Amino acid sequence: MFAPTVELHRLIRENSKNESEYKQLMDSLKQSVLTAFYTPSAVTEALMDVLKEHQIIPEKVLEPSAGIGAFVDSVLDNNPKADIMAFEKDLLTGKILRHLHPEQKVRIEGFEKIEKPFNDYFDLAISNIPFGDVAVFDPSYTAMKGMRALVTRRIHNYFFVKALDTVRDGGLVAFITSQGVLNAKNNSAARFMMLYHADLVSAIRLPNNLFTENANTEVGSDLIILQKNSQKESLRGDDNLLDTVYNDENRIPTNNYFLEHPERIIHTTAKLDTDPFGKPAMIYTHEDGVEGIAEDLRKMLHEDFKKNLNLNRYLGIEETKAEEVKEVEETEKIEETEKIKPSIEVKQNDTVVFLQKQEKPTDDAELSQKSNHQQPPVQMTLFDLWGMEEENRQAVHSTKKKAEVTVGAAAKKVSRKRASPLVKSVNPTFEVVTKPVEKEEKPSLTDAKEQETTQETKPILPGDEPYASISWEENPPINGFYEMMMTMAPEDRVLLRQKAELHRQEQLKALGVEDTLDPKFKPPMEPIEVLKVQIGHGQSKGNEPKEDSKTQSTLKETNHERGQQKEQERKREELAKKKEDAMKPRPFDEKLDSFHREGSMVLDSAKNIGVLKDLTKYGATFMPLDLNMEQKEKAVLYIALRDAYQKLYTYEAEEQTENKQMRESLNVYYDAFFIRFGNLNAKQNVKLILMDASGRDMLSLERVENGQFTKSDIFDHPVSFSLDEVSHVDSPEEALTASLNKFGRIDLPYMTELSDMPEPELTEALKGRIYYNPLIDGYEIADRFIAGNVIEKAERIEEWLKENPDHAIVRESLEALKASIPEP
Repeated sequence: MFAPTVELHRLIRENSKNESEYKQLMDSLKQSVLTAFYTPSAVTEALMDVLKEHQIIPEKVLEPSAGIGAFVDSVLDNNPKADIMAFEKDLLTGKILRHLHPEQKVRIEGFEKIEKPFNDYFDLAISNIPFGDVAVFDPSYTAMKGMRALVTRRIHNYFFVKALDTVRDGGLVAFITSQGVLNAKNNSAARFMMLYHADLVSAIRLPNNLFTENANTEVGSDLIILQKNSQKESLRGDDNLLDTVYNDENRIPTNNYFLEHPERIIHTTAKLDTDPFGKPAMIYTHEDGVEGIAEDLRKMLHEDFKKNLNLNRYLGIEETKAEEVKEVEETEKIEETEKIKPSIEVKQNDTVVFLQKQEKPTDDAELSQKSNHQQPPVQMTLFDLWGMEEENRQAVHSTKKKAEVTVGAAAKKVSRKRASPLVKSVNPTFEVVTKPVEKEEKPSLTDAKEQETTQETKPILPGDEPYASISWEENPPINGFYEMMMTMAPEDRVLLRQKAELHRQEQLKALGVEDTLDPKFKPPMEPIEVLKVQIGHGQSKGNEPKEDSKTQSTLKETNHERGQQKEQERKREELAKKKEDAMKPRPFDEKLDSFHREGSMVLDSAKNIGVLKDLTKYGATFMPLDLNMEQKEKAVLYIALRDAYQKLYTYEAEEQTENKQMRESLNVYYDAFFIRFGNLNAKQNVKLILMDASGRDMLSLERVENGQFTKSDIFDHPVSFSLDEVSHVDSPEEALTASLNKFGRIDLPYMTELSDMPEPELTEALKGRIYYNPLIDGYEIADRFIAGNVIEKAERIEEWLKENPDHAIVRESLEALKASIPEP
């Protein structure tokens, strides 16, 4: 080997925990070395700069194949606050990336591991994605079959379709990829899916010498930028070009888009040659190297973004804009209606007053001049307290048969309403026009006397005069306002007017204007009890109320009961609202443990009980459970027991050492649950326990002995490894037993270390006892592999084999599954 390679091996071996980790790191490097070409920083910077110049400053960014973070660096240079999730499957490269960006969400695993809650989540997905005929196992796609299952057969096609799932509507996908995505005729399904759910922003063919300086290789690549459009229903424009492939003049398959737009190929020279796989291809090069490529790329991206980017869709304002247009149209309709609205008629004794609208244009200068003058005083009324609109106020005044104001007062009132800053609508200018009308018949002298006598006998509370003198026959209820006021007790009406007056005074003080309201229109501000005393002392004996002490006591009791009922009703509504809020889904505000999964029962910070939904490594949604008090107590004890078990098992499985303190806690929590509620497997407990995702595992903490449930072995000693350490075995069978005892699974590196036999010899010797399961990417013992729903398992493995037809070991596993299916 070359000296640098030897040095690399030495460094990795010296810094690995053991031989198994060293082997994992080297295998990871070998798998990615042929397809991982790191992007020059000049190119990543050019792309991010153009995005920023076109107001694309993403906050949530996905990098599905990050390498050591070329695009991550450029994103953070443009927006240091960006939240980036970066995937890197290569173990060693991922560790370097995590070290360089410890503050970001670096995931050392495949992009297919991204969780469902991250669909429609990111603003931007950007990467130099891997390429090749490498299949991706994504159960969410293979289960759908159809086109989504097809795209998993080639990793570059899968990355495009998966990334479009993860970005939100209007978000961007910007990938550098191999020319095969657009040139290969058998990628038609992938191109259709890409363009059916997104609009093309830019497609630029990059020269073959782009990666020469970094990777010392020449390979053709394309930059494809798509904008997700969830409402798109068909292909249009350049979509149809990008979806078709033709042979060019040299009979080389070329995407039709580049045949129609050759100016979108960055190069200074072009020649007919062969690609790295020996096939005929056009080779494009740029004589100015990476810097020249980046400069040309910047210019082309500016042109494409200016032409094709839908910024409103990216900013999420398409819908809002449509609503604003609709609102403007509705406002114009209202203004047209106002122009043809009939004049308002107010009767004033012997005269009909017409308030006619005058159209008076107002320019900006006039408005500016008016705004500089002091605003007239604000007159608050009960209309303002109850939030009645100006139209309702006018309706109230227009229905009165006899207004108690003069023509001048009416005009003054209109003027005041128009000037009030508390009225949101802009009222037109009115002109007062009068004309005589026929006089109404006056009431008879007898009626007048009876009315006068009745009014004299009614006690009037100071401040309640406006309503004490109202006749319902002459002033029928309008919009429920009079009816509401007249059914209120006099004390309540006075209190309401006092509140209105206080509110009016606050508004005057806030606006800094003088109070010019006539004092006789202001309610008295003394407490109600003082006003009642004033009635007794201020009236003559003949006009004193005839209520006796019994009537007054009954009224007090009625008012007290009414107040209590209102308070109880308020408390009931408050309690119902509080309960409704408590049952709403919300982000889980406690720390997630490694054993938590979708459906795990948990306690939030307020000790509410619920289950986890949309679980990711970075958070979950808390779904509250509606439980009674006994169920809550049971759930709290169960969660404590479950957590103690999971922590103990995880610790001993990972550290391979016994933890007596954790085991003691497990016994304490189990005993507390047993004393209060009985066995875990008791009928009254099973239903609640199975509401937890780990419920079935927890029921196995008890085993049956002599017809009774008792504690399982983990309460006494470790079960995730053997206390008797094995250092060497003489046969593959012993190696298998040792692996199962220590790890509870088949660990081939450990078995190789114990037996001094290579893996191929071990698997051959254990044929029939162990089977390779591609669904978990590992070996399983026969009793575990040939178990459960073998028909469904066989179907899924058959699908996997369609994408990986040369995997002979998996075919053997499939035959074993089929042989176990009972014949009908």
